Amino acid sequence: MDEGSELSLSVAHIVRRLKGTHLHSQIERRAKECLHQPEIRLDSLREDVRRFLRTSACGPRAIPRLLWSISKSRWPTCARHRSVSSPPISVTSSLLILPPMPPHLLPLSTEAFFSFFVLFKDTCGGGVRLFFSFLYVTCCLTQACWEKRVLKSLNSMSSELGVPLARMRPAAEQKELTSKWNEMGADEPGLRGDLTSFRPVYAPKDFLEVLISLRNPNYDSSEDVGVRSHWGLVQVPLDVRDIPQLRRAYAELNLTSGQLGIDDHAHIDPDLFENEYLQIGKKVVVEQDSAAAQQYSRRGCSTGLRADLWALILNSNNQPQDAMRYEQLTAGVVQHDLLVDSLIYKDVKLTASNDDYYFVFEDFLYQVLLCFSRDTAVLEHFKYNSATPPRSFVQGKGEEEEGAVVYPPNGVIPFHGFSMYVAPLCFLYNEPSKLYSVFREMYIRYFFRLHSISSSSSGVVSLCLQFERLLQTHLPQLFYHLRQIGAQPLRIAFKWMVRAFSGYLSTDQLLLLWDRILGYDSLEIVAVLAAAVFAFRAENLMEVTSLGSAEAVLADLSTLKVMPLIQIFLFATAI
Repeated sequence: MDEGSELSLSVAHIVRRLKGTHLHSQIERRAKECLHQPEIRLDSLREDVRRFLRTSACGPRAIPRLLWSISKSRWPTCARHRSVSSPPISVTSSLLILPPMPPHLLPLSTEAFFSFFVLFKDTCGGGVRLFFSFLYVTCCLTQACWEKRVLKSLNSMSSELGVPLARMRPAAEQKELTSKWNEMGADEPGLRGDLTSFRPVYAPKDFLEVLISLRNPNYDSSEDVGVRSHWGLVQVPLDVRDIPQLRRAYAELNLTSGQLGIDDHAHIDPDLFENEYLQIGKKVVVEQDSAAAQQYSRRGCSTGLRADLWALILNSNNQPQDAMRYEQLTAGVVQHDLLVDSLIYKDVKLTASNDDYYFVFEDFLYQVLLCFSRDTAVLEHFKYNSATPPRSFVQGKGEEEEGAVVYPPNGVIPFHGFSMYVAPLCFLYNEPSKLYSVFREMYIRYFFRLHSISSSSSGVVSLCLQFERLLQTHLPQLFYHLRQIGAQPLRIAFKWMVRAFSGYLSTDQLLLLWDRILGYDSLEIVAVLAAAVFAFRAENLMEVTSLGSAEAVLADLSTLKVMPLIQIFLFATAI
């Protein structure tokens, strides 16, 4: 089949799929609404409607995202794909793990893919230029290769230790686990067995090496006029904000606005800000206004209201069906033992259990993370994620579609430090089902972006690039000095950003940071804080002579105050 025929068939397939979607009805409804707009004229009806849809909420992002999802969804059912698909990595006593879709099995050729989206340029506007650039495809393919490495590591561990990926627990073990469900932290080693042979599938530093290797084949860095663009480790041409743009985006954080995290600790009369702000927060909670709660969170949440405000922002109402769902997940943990359970146990022991703030929540962490690994609702985020859930096949059913499952059921393989996404939330919620509900929403909105490769503005690649650009632009001498002594700033800061600073800041300061993540619906503030920390310690860092000494200067962040650092860096930095 020639390229023109392939393109025509692909366009026809995607248009047919588009017609039955919610997005299609949304576009149709918006088109009808715009006919009542005074600026719509009969003599230019087509162009006016097209322009209206391009600027509406359902235009620039939703259409390309759906098209890419449709494009990806074609490959499993295509006969030619099945006939040449790669064999499973290895066989276990329960399941087979398959690598992600090979790059050469993309549903459309690269040329056909980009030719197709040129047809939608007028509808999608400028967003198509970045979203469907070669960099976007490169991120997807790099993510697929990374997933293959992770799966290989998991499979190797299963083979070496002789531990199946999944097994049914014997009745006696189920009974024991049920009786010890609320005291698993005290079970040494008990149900978990010997964990010494288990190792994290990967650590943040391994993931960083993959990000460093990321390149856009359609971009020649030698054409970049900025000399400092070559100083950093991330060499991809993503569009990230500079200080003036950040000031406009985060206007509520300016020096003249009251902030929780600053004004409530100053030696001033609480009647001037804190008391009034608290009353506003109570009114927001009473009215159950999610949008107002998000706006309120931009200047920080009062300690007594934070749990309710966050749940409101995340639409986590903890209804009876949510509690029932949590009980079902708990039953799933009791019935089946997964290899990833041991990875969760190991991670909690290596991280939260050794943390002065979080060791008391060990039981909660086990309960929430074990249930999380069984929750298929988490798979929803793969619809807008470049990652692919690991596919497996039940042994004895062959490699047909009806025998395929996702492993683990939530599609997320835990890595070193994963439990720290949950730990700070334990300070806010003492009911496991409520804690679980809020964590799941936090993960599928934000945290998944910190360990998946994408060109999203809130993705980890953009955060790394923004951190380096901010330092290069406003602290060039410091950046150059650290680079010269082999202490690239990103190698130090990456572990902070991939955990959203959990485990590095004191809990009260971390929660203030996460207030702003929820308030602005973006992880961008994490990169800003990382740059602000370097600026704060710049004088000491200019005197170091090695990577080890630079890490020593930045080893303890527990005494830092988040909001003063961010305010000074954003609004008191000379441009």
